[in-house]
Amino acid sequence: MKSKHDSSQIAERCDSCADETPHVVSIEIRTENEHAENSAFSREPYRISTCVVCGAETGQRMNDQ
Repeated sequence: MKSKHDSSQIAERCDSCADETPHVVSIEIRTENEHAENSAFSREPYRISTCVVCGAETGQRMNDQ
């Protein structure tokens, strides 16, 4: 049986929609302090989740889990 959601989407709670909705989830490397002298070394992986219904995006630093 095939899921009604694309395989790249996952159902998660969306605070904006106040419901569980499909989200596109990806990993992104972000520079945390672009103005610092060592900004090239202050990059961290973030889990980015975007609601397919309303477009709300959340990012969570992976090392904080």
